[in-house]
Amino acid sequence: LFYSYGGDYGVDTPSDGNFLCNGLVNPDRNPHPALAEVKYVYQNFGFEAIDLSKGTFRITNRQYFSNTEKYTFRYIITENGNEIASEKLQLSLSPQESKEVTIPLGKLQPKNGSEFFVNFEVALKEALPLIPAGYIVAIEQFKLPLSSPKQIYVANNNPALKVNQTGNKIRVTSSRLEFIFDKESGMVTTYQVNGVNYFDKGFGVQPNFWRAPNDNDYGNGNPHRLQVWKESSKNFNVTDCKSYPEGNNIVVEATYLLAAGNLYTVKYKIYPSGIVKVDLQFHSTDMEETTVTASEATLTATFSPEASAARKASSTLNVPRIGVRFRLPVTMDKISYFGRGPGENYIDRASGSKVGQYKTTAEENYFPYVRPQENGHRTDTRWVALTNGKGGLMIVADNTIGFNALRNRVEDFDSEETNNRPYQWNNFSSEEIASRSDEEAKNKLRRQTHINDIVPQDFVEVSIDMKQQGVAGYNSWGARPLPEYSIPANQDYQWGFTLVPVKSKAEISEKSLLTYN
Repeated sequence: LFYSYGGDYGVDTPSDGNFLCNGLVNPDRNPHPALAEVKYVYQNFGFEAIDLSKGTFRITNRQYFSNTEKYTFRYIITENGNEIASEKLQLSLSPQESKEVTIPLGKLQPKNGSEFFVNFEVALKEALPLIPAGYIVAIEQFKLPLSSPKQIYVANNNPALKVNQTGNKIRVTSSRLEFIFDKESGMVTTYQVNGVNYFDKGFGVQPNFWRAPNDNDYGNGNPHRLQVWKESSKNFNVTDCKSYPEGNNIVVEATYLLAAGNLYTVKYKIYPSGIVKVDLQFHSTDMEETTVTASEATLTATFSPEASAARKASSTLNVPRIGVRFRLPVTMDKISYFGRGPGENYIDRASGSKVGQYKTTAEENYFPYVRPQENGHRTDTRWVALTNGKGGLMIVADNTIGFNALRNRVEDFDSEETNNRPYQWNNFSSEEIASRSDEEAKNKLRRQTHINDIVPQDFVEVSIDMKQQGVAGYNSWGARPLPEYSIPANQDYQWGFTLVPVKSKAEISEKSLLTYN
């Protein structure tokens, strides 16, 4: 089963490609993740912080003709994403009326890096046609200004580490740990702690700057314009690699020369316990964008003077994402995390997703867009753990990170293997291909263009990002993500995270509250 779209019904049939079925609901009535953002923007109630330290807020009924007698107002206080207090608000608002409410915060005591949020919910008291009682019609979230420093991780007595270099491999070992960095492939190929090998088939941490293009990326020419970052994610040269002791720890530091002409430095600090602190630095590049002319098909499908102007390449080169990726065994597909959720969200599409603790799986993280593309991202993540139900690997952010964890590769959602294919394409059959020249056939044969092309792999690919660019501009036919949601390549960036082996939920809770800097 798959959903067809423009281009599937003949070579010369005019169409708007998959734009005829890329709205907010799939053909099977399955809502797109973006619908949570639309719901938030359209909601009929507004919330404003008057004094966060005192717990004072203003709530507004945005409706013009209805009061709030049909609704229940409630607040929830969370600590590190877990609910610790909640209460209904006795509130009655006339149309367009606002009132201030004060929530008691006096008993909240920050400890060990705890984060506190206030969540507001407005729900229906009674069922309406098509809408059940208790349905939440509006939400809001505020972070409270209560904080305390995290405790610093202190290693207990562990076997001493040894380091040796043989050929292209740097090995860091002890009786409980094996960590191997391969200078030729440019990645960590082995990470084994207490007999558990975390990386699937040697696919360990490696640089990643590319995301599978979404519909808006095609509309603004990103797949063509930013090909250098796909190349940087596929082919990177290790220009320098060294190891040295730092106290009881061993540091392995690798520097990559990217296709954009800049450097990417990754430093692994390996603790005797098996914990690995990863620090990364993206060095700026002065490379300018390739001047891009929209394909004839793109111009035909989406012409307007504004779109034409928006497609003109600027002198600033942006990066789709700055991060790394690695693969875990397929059994480590159970995900818990502290970040925005519960559904997919991106930096310019996150207001309808609240920060909290959520559970999901690698399979559930996948969303079947009619044309396969980037999906499943989560933002503002403090930590994420992937386990097999007993133990696994937790990634703890220095600040916050974005992540994807799916049963597919980044490449599986990318239908483009050259840099000059049109946004609007024709999906030629094998018979039609046979009648075309080799060059024309190469540019018309597509991969991964329908949902039935996506087959789950026997691993979980995890992408950890400092940042991934926004998903859209002001329109879908030329506009790029806004500057605040873009990643200029002419700047330096530093970020980091820690790989923490875990055996239980209790250990996840304990070690997620530590700092490893």
